[in-house]
Amino acid sequence: MSQRAIRHFSNADPVMHGLIGKVGPIRFRARRLPVFQALTRAIVYQQLSGKAAATIFGRFEGLFPGGEFPGPEQVLQTPVERLRGAGLSRQKIGYIMDLATRCAAGEIPHLDACDLLTDEEIVTRLTAVKGIGRWTVEMLLIFNLGRPDVLPVGDLGVRRGYQITYGKRKMPEPERLAEWGRRWAPHRTMAARYLWRAADAGGA
Repeated sequence: MSQRAIRHFSNADPVMHGLIGKVGPIRFRARRLPVFQALTRAIVYQQLSGKAAATIFGRFEGLFPGGEFPGPEQVLQTPVERLRGAGLSRQKIGYIMDLATRCAAGEIPHLDACDLLTDEEIVTRLTAVKGIGRWTVEMLLIFNLGRPDVLPVGDLGVRRGYQITYGKRKMPEPERLAEWGRRWAPHRTMAARYLWRAADAGGA
């Protein structure tokens, strides 16, 4: 956590600054997985518990030589029934196949190409994939690419953390949270991480 960011919150939002002081440093390192791998994983994990999704994801990887994560061309050559045997629904297989087709065609930017694109450019490019919405791309921006200024205003944990931290009777609407969050720029990812922590503590 940079001293510049701490000074920014101290001046821009004393309440957020107080939350940061209460929680203390949050250590984080971006995963930097290949985009195809990160998005495939995100699709597999949709609407499942972490344990169930991890089991299915492991079976999916086990379909390929050495149990290593496949390239898009390998996935496209895999029969649907084999993918079904790993526990994937037909809908998710459709999403993964669309992603693999776009990756193979060069429509999906690789990690190095993402580094040259803005957050919104990445959102636009990746939400063209079936089954990939803005929230999923925002998680990719935060956890895989390590972007510093992302505020996922549609995330329930972020909204709940804001409600708790700022003593509101109900969670803010995404538009209201986005408006308030402008004061956190260019450190909105840090704010999101602390709001998640506040939501976790409130739930406990």
